[in-house]
Amino acid sequence: MSDEHDHHDHSHEPPAPETQDAGSQALADALRSSFAIVKIVMLLMVLAFFSSGFFTVGPQEKAVILRFGKPVGEGQKALLNAGLHWSLPYPIDEVVKIPITEQQIVSSTVGWYFTTPEAELSGEEMPAGQTINPAIDGYVLTADRNILHTRATLRYHIDDPIRYVFSFTNAQITVQNALNNALLFTAASFNVDDILLNRQNEFREAVQTRVTDLAEQENLGIVIEQCDVESRPPRQLQNVFSQVTEARENRNKALIDAHSYENQVTNSAGAQAVSIIDRAQADRTNYVASITAESRRFSDLLPQYTANPGLFAQQTLVQTMGQVLTNVQDKIYLPQRADGKPRELRLMLNREPPQSKNAANP
Repeated sequence: MSDEHDHHDHSHEPPAPETQDAGSQALADALRSSFAIVKIVMLLMVLAFFSSGFFTVGPQEKAVILRFGKPVGEGQKALLNAGLHWSLPYPIDEVVKIPITEQQIVSSTVGWYFTTPEAELSGEEMPAGQTINPAIDGYVLTADRNILHTRATLRYHIDDPIRYVFSFTNAQITVQNALNNALLFTAASFNVDDILLNRQNEFREAVQTRVTDLAEQENLGIVIEQCDVESRPPRQLQNVFSQVTEARENRNKALIDAHSYENQVTNSAGAQAVSIIDRAQADRTNYVASITAESRRFSDLLPQYTANPGLFAQQTLVQTMGQVLTNVQDKIYLPQRADGKPRELRLMLNREPPQSKNAANP
């Protein structure tokens, strides 16, 4: 009993002072090493944290730093140009990059029949139902109360990034809504034939003008570059529209042929009229020249007639009779009587050749 008691008391004896000092020293060294490692790790983490704030802005971009949701800087000063920049890491700062010169594209979501992206890419038309389903098919109403499918694609670039990004929850959706409004509004001002055939360019320009006005009213901070519009008749009435189109083409062809014939006839009549007028003017000129020459000749003969009218009359009569009686067989001249009374000459002439006696009495 005494041995066990002595052994028990010996096990609870405190360690020697040398042993306590060595253990404490080791523990202290271990703690110092751990703290040093922790400091290094924390320093590296801090460096990594702040290094993550570096970012690059591309040559066709602008950037805005949001600190707790608000832009750092005001107006154009808030825009960061191309290059390397630094901001406090997320969630303190957030970097929003805005494409400036890159062209943005948005398409209308109204006015077109139901289709899928796969069908659009493949160029295949989905089968049309018996009627238009307003739940899935879009359409527009024209000024002459017709139904038409039409869609628009708008190309624009951002002119005021601050306004575009921070004044709207989603500026691209706002632009799309403006495009939808312009498409529906403009279609209601045009007839179906104008949209499909006669005034396609005017319709497209009207849609672009409308969406431009809406963008300026809302101050969207964009510049519209181009607006393309595609229109089609309802697929359920494609055959009817094709027949109408064919009839219209035949009508136009008939009108073109008629106008061509009209031009030919008009040109021919014009040429004939010019020819007749030219001949008439030439005849008029010749006639006037002839009358002028005759007048001059009579004026030249007037002094001779005035000097001796009788002699002039005899000379003129002789000349005239010479021309008139050139081919006659017999010429008989009757001198004028002294008393001035006319002579009367009566002749019975038989121009038949005389017959021989034998021929007369067979």
